[in-house]
Amino acid sequence: MQRFSTLVELLAAGADDAIAFEAPGATPLTYRDLRANQQETIKSLNSFGIGRQDRVAIVLPNGPEMASAFVCIGAAATAAPLNPAYRADEFEFYLSDLHAKALVVEKGSTSAALAIAEKLKIQVLELIPAEKGAGAYTLAQVNPQAASTTFIPGPAAPEDIGLILHTSGTTSRPKIVPLSNINICASACNVRDNLQLTAGDRGLNIMPLFHIHGLIAGLLAPLSAGSTIFCTPGFNALKFFGWMAEAKPSWYTAVPTMHQTIVARAAQNHEVIAANPLRFIRSSSSSMPPQVISELEAAFNTPLIEAYGMTEAAHQMASNPLPPARRIPGSVGIAAGPEVAIMDVDGNLLDRGLTGEIVIRGPNVTAGYESNPKANAEAYTKGWFRTGDQGVMDADGYLSITGRLKEIISRGGEKISPREVDEILMDHPAVQQVVTFGIPHEKLGEEVGAAVVLREGVTATEKELREFAAIRLADFKIPRKILFLEEIPKGATGKLQRIGLAAKLGL
Repeated sequence: MQRFSTLVELLAAGADDAIAFEAPGATPLTYRDLRANQQETIKSLNSFGIGRQDRVAIVLPNGPEMASAFVCIGAAATAAPLNPAYRADEFEFYLSDLHAKALVVEKGSTSAALAIAEKLKIQVLELIPAEKGAGAYTLAQVNPQAASTTFIPGPAAPEDIGLILHTSGTTSRPKIVPLSNINICASACNVRDNLQLTAGDRGLNIMPLFHIHGLIAGLLAPLSAGSTIFCTPGFNALKFFGWMAEAKPSWYTAVPTMHQTIVARAAQNHEVIAANPLRFIRSSSSSMPPQVISELEAAFNTPLIEAYGMTEAAHQMASNPLPPARRIPGSVGIAAGPEVAIMDVDGNLLDRGLTGEIVIRGPNVTAGYESNPKANAEAYTKGWFRTGDQGVMDADGYLSITGRLKEIISRGGEKISPREVDEILMDHPAVQQVVTFGIPHEKLGEEVGAAVVLREGVTATEKELREFAAIRLADFKIPRKILFLEEIPKGATGKLQRIGLAAKLGL
């Protein structure tokens, strides 16, 4: 299929009268009208003194307007979507760090970002929904200022930064990841081709649109195929099957915690599932327990495609292929866009079957962190980007992640992969969710801990789970402490977080 290098080119994929966006209870928006909105946005931003490479922070709730704002603003300037749930001090950090020239909010917004924009003298633009359909809008200046003469007008060029995001920063200050139009379009087309998306597909987007997974796989990949996206206000387990009935999707993508919540409610919604057969389900952003893959595939009678992505790669790096090709539960599949290899600590590429750090290179990979020479020196070796993940590739090129290098637990010199312990405990019939993590220990350095959520109406004791693990794991890998929780702390995008969990739980 055709490849693109700008968001203007990418939006040209859809037929004029084809539907680009739908939303709960809303009039659909055609590709013709979305393209017109994109051109209008370029003109509006230019009239406000904002042009190519200027940073525009977007603080909007999930939904068609956020989807539309991203593909339209990114065609003129650099889109910087921020989590609307941030508090004032977080907005101050991100808006300052980004050097934002403008902030886009919805009309009538009460976001804490507004006071920060005023403090930092950032231009505020209001997004006002228009009547053409889901996601159509106009932009208005809230605090008109003299139009800047120092801007580059017109649509963004391929090399211009189209999207800027921060890393999650669980162990250090978040790093700025600039992604060019080439990076994000290459990644969108990689996802599209891997999933064989066509104009006939309908995606149900439940992913947040301030995160690389939702922006690329949930939004740009289907747009690059000219297909339809049903834009929801964000994940809601109670509304998911209602949306499924309304959207009649052929697929959806989500993170494992969302899938686990969905599959727990699947039995009561088998009629909706039967009436709306999916072509496939996709999972990415963190590891999917093989047990949940089996449950989902049985409940929906469709393949689950697990993929591997990260912000620095503009999302996708590897993915399991669609049938009839082989899917391997527990593996993130084969290279699906960039080149993928395994490297040792000295920068040598390793043979298949040997464990080392996963490295990537290709047109979807960022050219480097912004204003961070130290991080760039550590991240790139001989032209390869070091992902920070440990893994192994089999003879057929299927990649398995054995752990995040920073998450590997070091107990008295023994290295323990938390994922291995997760998968063993997930086999216990009472366990619904588990996260294994390191707990500081004065003699051993670290001890193994596990946070567990039990299935509804089922009980289990710490002793029982430890005995269950003891049959399958070496003694040093058995969790010394198991905590039973109603819910495991998650990040803003629904990812379970191992790093820092011991401190969060007061251990």
